[in-house]
Amino acid sequence: MAPVKVFGSARFTNVARVLVCLEEVGVAYEVVDIDFPAKEHKKPEHLARNPFGVIPAFQDGDLMLFESRAIAKYILRKYRTDEVDMLREGNLQEAAMVDVWTEVEAHQYNRALAPIVMECIIYPTAYGIPTNQKVVDEGVEKLKKVLEVYEARLSEHEYLAGNFISLADLSHFPFTCRFMETPYASLFDSFPSVKAWWGEAHVEAFDEEDQRQPAS
Repeated sequence: MAPVKVFGSARFTNVARVLVCLEEVGVAYEVVDIDFPAKEHKKPEHLARNPFGVIPAFQDGDLMLFESRAIAKYILRKYRTDEVDMLREGNLQEAAMVDVWTEVEAHQYNRALAPIVMECIIYPTAYGIPTNQKVVDEGVEKLKKVLEVYEARLSEHEYLAGNFISLADLSHFPFTCRFMETPYASLFDSFPSVKAWWGEAHVEAFDEEDQRQPAS
């Protein structure tokens, strides 16, 4: 069987979200790079994959998908096992909490954190645009308020949706990894339950990935 294809580079956070899920379920995949400087993402071939001209796009046989969180759900649903059950669809309440915190990630967490990453890393390194400190400062203040909510939640639960790792946690990985490269990574130190969650979720996911690798 041909491996599934992910269109877009892993250095982009939305692509990385899909790749994290593929690694979690242990399925073979191929990454097809899209040349952004050449505006390949706006050419007809890619627009046939993603009509909005962005990445990622995802191909599984005749099925073509776009939108990273929808792709992530498809992967975790198709390749679910008793050991890797990241959507918890066998339990209505657990599945609902996965959905809630996946939405929180998209609409609260990402909106606060992404501008910091863009201004501190992406704009200066990829485009030579100086950091807009005003945007960063506003993002930091927004992120503090979001993390207060996360701290309250994670002081009572090991992971966001409950005492089990899920898509709600995995979906945070790409932008949080990049955020930890910024000068503001120490912000997590003020939220001990959040810091512990990030460390635990990060280690568990990558430990499971290592366990799937053949011995050398």
